[in-house]
Amino acid sequence: MKFNQCVQPQAPENSDNKVWKWHIQDPASQRLTWNKPPKSVLVIKKIQDASLLQPFKELCVFLTEKNMIVYVERKVLADPVIQADESFAAVIQKFCTFREDLNDISNRVDFIICLGGDGTLLYASSLFQKSVPPVMSFHLGSLGFLTPFNFDTYQSQVTQIIEGNAAIILRSRLRVVKESREKNARVDKKGIIMTNGDSEGSRKAMQYQVLNEVVVDRGPFSYLSNVDLFLDGHLITTVQGDGVIVSTPTGSTAYAVAAGASMIHPNVPAIMITPICPHSLSFRPIVVPAGVELKIMLSRDSRNTAWVSFDGRKRQEICHGDNITITTSCFPVPSICFQDPVNDWFESLAQCLHWNVRKKQNYLSSKEDVF
Repeated sequence: MKFNQCVQPQAPENSDNKVWKWHIQDPASQRLTWNKPPKSVLVIKKIQDASLLQPFKELCVFLTEKNMIVYVERKVLADPVIQADESFAAVIQKFCTFREDLNDISNRVDFIICLGGDGTLLYASSLFQKSVPPVMSFHLGSLGFLTPFNFDTYQSQVTQIIEGNAAIILRSRLRVVKESREKNARVDKKGIIMTNGDSEGSRKAMQYQVLNEVVVDRGPFSYLSNVDLFLDGHLITTVQGDGVIVSTPTGSTAYAVAAGASMIHPNVPAIMITPICPHSLSFRPIVVPAGVELKIMLSRDSRNTAWVSFDGRKRQEICHGDNITITTSCFPVPSICFQDPVNDWFESLAQCLHWNVRKKQNYLSSKEDVF
């Protein structure tokens, strides 16, 4: 599999006049092509949603008839309705199953099909901590901002993907490393970690790949959260409020937009920083280059701890001495488009968020006075 980009950015130089030019890539030029025909597909279905059982069965039967190797999570097949369907039993026997926390299938799957809403795509992203196969998302959930495909014509659409006839958008992710101190370490009044001489052994690090956003908030406490925000090692501000959102361009239309951020097209290489109810009239959301390193820590004089979540999951506490490092990941999510990256995005803005919808102003007839 490869992603074919018809136009590459380049900066040719005119040696006489010293004039530099920048050739901008057309987002619609990104295409999915296969080095060899795909043979395996991962089908992800939203759990505990009875309305998805019939589409799931139809899709799996269609894929097996095309001689595709179908991967399905074990917990999906544990649904009593699926287990009781005798007509579907023969299809189940052909499945390859796996468990989220135990099995690595990153090198076994050619592409992914998601049945559900935006959360299903976020879950699919979390299954792959490195390279992610192309993802085709069907709108069978509530909002559907990231799910452009309609299931009514799934057979022709899936066939097009198998044939390699599709546009694609590379959705950037955040690489997040949370370093925390062990319980046997303590922090003095100045925020310095005190250990028994083994500083390395007193810390542990967890890594996450995040598609939408990292959210740091005050958790169950009534006090303001008080966290320091560093950019490339420099303290740029202290966030005093309910928290802060660090999001990708894809995540800019999720929690961030509800907190007052701008909406950024997924092709823009950037990271967005959005405060949550800041106790300041001048703290506006900002956009920083994708190549920077952000670090978030509790302020030394913070009255309480904070809490962090990654795409709404893995929620955990941030204590004094802990830190969260955020950079742009080297492993984006290749999301298959219905039309192309630009038209799909504006269609989602219009259909899901009703962007710039209002009753139109009446026109003036020639006989009416302008004033």
